[in-house]
Amino acid sequence: MPRVNFDTMPEDARLWIFAADQPLSAAKRDRLLGSVDAFLEEWKAHGVPLTAARDWRYDRFLFISVDEAVAGVSGCSIDALVHDMKALESELGVTLVDNSPVMFRDGDSIRRVQRQEFAELAAGGTVDGDTLVFNNTLTTVGQLRAGEWEVSASNSWHGEAFLVGER
Repeated sequence: MPRVNFDTMPEDARLWIFAADQPLSAAKRDRLLGSVDAFLEEWKAHGVPLTAARDWRYDRFLFISVDEAVAGVSGCSIDALVHDMKALESELGVTLVDNSPVMFRDGDSIRRVQRQEFAELAAGGTVDGDTLVFNNTLTTVGQLRAGEWEVSASNSWHGEAFLVGER
């Protein structure tokens, strides 16, 4: 099945979140989304077309989802997705696949810092349990729709990892 609208994906659809290390210009965004759309149209697992969708938020977050009730993803199909994303990284000059940095809101902007720096910001009180963080570890569309993606640090794994003294 070809690419479908992200809003039609079921709650249990598998989810991957790719976060760009910087906001993308309109030209880079269009190139990224055009390439992702073309990939999703042809994406298969063991020769079976996958029902897949994508969404784009805040000029830097790409959500890709698969309805596994129709056909499940395989290790090879996931590898193909990651390979395509890494090729786009090189082409666009951005990082998309590295999930180790922490992304959070700093006023009206979104910051991306290494975990050690986030820990230092927490220790210094610059970030706290109320800081809005992006939980890019979600694995289902239902979690995203339930509001588990952009949450206060105290309501995410970030609170346990970085704000232990605050709990």
